Amino acid sequence: MPNLTANLVLERCPHCSVASPNLPRQHHLETQDHAGGNRRTWALYVCGRCGGVVTACATGHSQLVQAHFPATKSVQDEVPEKPRAFLQQATESLHAPAGAVMLAASAVDAMLKIKGYSEGTLYSRIERAAAEHAVTADMARWAHDVRLDANDQRHADEGAGLPSRADAGRAIDFALALAEFMFVLPSRVQRGIQQAAG
Repeated sequence: MPNLTANLVLERCPHCSVASPNLPRQHHLETQDHAGGNRRTWALYVCGRCGGVVTACATGHSQLVQAHFPATKSVQDEVPEKPRAFLQQATESLHAPAGAVMLAASAVDAMLKIKGYSEGTLYSRIERAAAEHAVTADMARWAHDVRLDANDQRHADEGAGLPSRADAGRAIDFALALAEFMFVLPSRVQRGIQQAAG
């Protein structure tokens, strides 16, 4: 963890995902609870690239950052290697929306293939997964509301506009939720069952 210094040292900005962001401190304050305990030092930092605000806190007299908000998105280890790599790269590419959408779509594609859905378009496979209860109907509906049309970007279709940063964020959020539903939650459930039995 970094320290509450004049510049917050993070690998990536949690807002724009730029590597090694310039995050100078703009303000700091100390807080405590009503009884004078739970002392924390807070610092407010602003990304020099996107202007996003990051707050960080340290407890007691330590300057070691205990948490920062917003937290940097990360992909759980339970997600298989290939979709995990695509998803991690997508979250790190938010500043390049077309690339982030392509990577998020590749992650969704890889997850569906692992689950046996490899024939047809991405959307038709999501629909089939919903029909077979591998994903919920709401997730399939969400997929249609999210811009996963990576083919438009790969083939530079003239009629397709470039995705925005918001489009990329929605595609990444969907892919992360799909990974959570297909791989992370089942793994946690199995661990819980084993712990209860043991």
